[in-house]
Amino acid sequence: MVKHQNNHQRQGSTKSTFALGRQLTIEYYDCDAKKLLSKAFMENAMLKAAEDSSATIISSSFHNFEPQGVSGVVIIAESHFTVHAWPEHNYAAVDIFTCGDSIDLDVAVNSLKDSLDAENVVISSDQNRGLISKPFEQRSIKQTLDSSELSPISWREEYDRKKPWGMLTSVDIYECDQKSIRSAGLIEKFVYDLCELIQMERYGDCRIVHFGEDEKVAGFSMTQLIETSLISGHFANAANAVYLDVFSCKFYEPRDVAEFAMSFFKGSNYKMQVGLRQ
Repeated sequence: MVKHQNNHQRQGSTKSTFALGRQLTIEYYDCDAKKLLSKAFMENAMLKAAEDSSATIISSSFHNFEPQGVSGVVIIAESHFTVHAWPEHNYAAVDIFTCGDSIDLDVAVNSLKDSLDAENVVISSDQNRGLISKPFEQRSIKQTLDSSELSPISWREEYDRKKPWGMLTSVDIYECDQKSIRSAGLIEKFVYDLCELIQMERYGDCRIVHFGEDEKVAGFSMTQLIETSLISGHFANAANAVYLDVFSCKFYEPRDVAEFAMSFFKGSNYKMQVGLRQ
């Protein structure tokens, strides 16, 4: 059960100050990726959370992104519930805004935790919005947007800031086209096209070898040296999955790798991990 400290208790309430609204932002980690992939499931989960918390539901609108991801909003009489899901990271970001005190926020938070099978939940902010009578005692816009307090939201920015020796992207692609992952010729074409996409110079030939007497692990393994390091992968027949690694001391966009690979091998969804190697 996730509980959060009441915002008025945490900040201290005074009779001279009145808030027009209250906003809660919640981070749901280690969720069930299959649930985050489904627009219908996410909409039902958000509607359930709103209903469970005694919000008055007006309407809802949800959208599936390509190649994956779901965003949506539930409009309530008291304001809104919103969500954006990243299945590749088992993560969902939720925002609850209310202009009334009739909603049980703890119930809403825990309803979504149960629906998404989230193992870790973080309430990242609990804010009063629209303070009446003394609003200018808050921080200025310039202070609020101080970049030193913010984390990068792009890998390019993080790469430039940390200046690592290398960058590793690991991508797992599920429910792939069987013919494409069993074809050495198509795997070779994928490597050549990927190198062109991320502007990596190949060094030598692409090596593709079939391994595994055991059917559980059987499939092609691939290695391709590049001037900035290495691309490697295993193509698992039994699982119809691709396990791809791209390591380079030159920057490339990790999401471009993941989305191109999923499109090429006609997968249904992917998981991605990125590491900066110092």
